[in-house]
Amino acid sequence: MTGLVFITGASSGIGQALAARFARAGYRLALVARRTSEIESWANRQGISAGSYQIYSADVALPDSIVSAGHACIAAQGVPDVVIANAGISIGIDSAVRGDIDVMARTFATNNIGMAATFQPFIDAMVQRGSGTLVGIGSVAGIRGLPGHGAYCASKAAVITYCESLRGELRASGVKVVTLCPGYIDTPLTQKNRYAMPFLMPPQDFAGQAFRAIEAGVRYRVIPWQMGVAAKLLRLLPNALFDRALAGRPRKRRESEP
Repeated sequence: MTGLVFITGASSGIGQALAARFARAGYRLALVARRTSEIESWANRQGISAGSYQIYSADVALPDSIVSAGHACIAAQGVPDVVIANAGISIGIDSAVRGDIDVMARTFATNNIGMAATFQPFIDAMVQRGSGTLVGIGSVAGIRGLPGHGAYCASKAAVITYCESLRGELRASGVKVVTLCPGYIDTPLTQKNRYAMPFLMPPQDFAGQAFRAIEAGVRYRVIPWQMGVAAKLLRLLPNALFDRALAGRPRKRRESEP
């Protein structure tokens, strides 16, 4: 076996595609989700042998829950070689609506506190070993704010900055920190979007590129590369031009909307 990878949000979408790609490379899998029965049935369909994976039930929005899953992984399978903090939620908000402030709090609890809590059980053990890779899944949406998408955009901007900080802290330890920023990936998170999604990418294609980036230990990568170019151009746009370009753009669906 090549190694062990710990993946949150492994029951669907990007997490599931990453699990399949690492399994094909010979990795043992530590798969984390709230809906564990879905992971087991998926693994059976994929033909992944029962002895090559373990499933851990956890809610990343609850720090004690995901930290416990991390400790359980170490006890059962050892210290992972790769930890991928993939679990995340994406819900539109309207800051004028009181209930949407709770949605924003839940988004940060999952996408940001949950990421830090996912990494926490493994950092000291990886540092003592002198190797390991921590992978944060950001988003192109974290590069500039999109109307109606304040919670998600802000949370993913925080992911990018947090991983940058962690990378600096661990620079001399042998532990790598990789930030991956997907563009539009065809998953349940994006399928309800009511706006154009340029360069929409199948999750399997994303997983293939992500796997190569993780194996190479890159510090930061936008996938697909076309979205990286688009993001850089958007970042360079003066605020007035950026605001004009997004005028009239449909907003992200809120939780209360069909």
